[in-house]
Amino acid sequence: MIRALCFCCLATLSSVSGAETVPTNQNIEVKPFTAEYSILHKGSSVGKGIRALTQLANGQIQYSYQTEIEWLIFSDSRKETSVVTIENGHVTPVHYQFNREGTGRDKYYEWQYDIANNKATDIKKKQTIDVEFPFNIQDKLSYHLQNRLNLIANPEQKLFVYPVISSSGKIKNHVYQYEGEEEIMLPYGLVKAIKLKREVIEKKRITYAWFAPELNYLLVKLYQAKGGVEQFEAQLTSVSINNDKQANPIAN
Repeated sequence: MIRALCFCCLATLSSVSGAETVPTNQNIEVKPFTAEYSILHKGSSVGKGIRALTQLANGQIQYSYQTEIEWLIFSDSRKETSVVTIENGHVTPVHYQFNREGTGRDKYYEWQYDIANNKATDIKKKQTIDVEFPFNIQDKLSYHLQNRLNLIANPEQKLFVYPVISSSGKIKNHVYQYEGEEEIMLPYGLVKAIKLKREVIEKKRITYAWFAPELNYLLVKLYQAKGGVEQFEAQLTSVSINNDKQANPIAN
């Protein structure tokens, strides 16, 4: 249970998105930001997460998410980074890296993607494989950014489907459905949010994610249960845009 909690805190925060849409052909801007989250288990704080977007000098985008968790005798530190290009509202992954340290087995993955030529290189194993990339392929973190861009472009969208390449090189669709709108209270403050749901029947896992229009569809809350038992919850505590910390006036 402890291992499941910490794995999902990172994997789901970084994978709960995607959309069944073609590129928007819109010049959608997501400004550089840093968002902090409190990670909860059964109502108690067990750690924090930081999600950030940075503009690189070569014009590419670096999108990252990291967590630090301490729970009883268990510790877990993870960082996931995706370097992408964005053109006409379409995210294309270029480089993906994942590192996990703490209680249990450490993990490290690093991949380089050549989408145009259907090549993927496992940096750790120094091995390049042929992959028939489907349209709108994403890595395990980049598709969350694509989801945000699609929500900005089309807030009325109801179904989200993305082909995602895993850390082993396999591709699997991630599907989310629109669940309505809610007003939720977070450490950040009171926000109105769009709620999405993902259900993985074979694993008896349900994930809910909330995105706030007033924060340009930033992920503000995440909740996951497996077999009817809560695994974790993540809630936005603060966000800085272009190094300018944003405060919710309702919370002050």
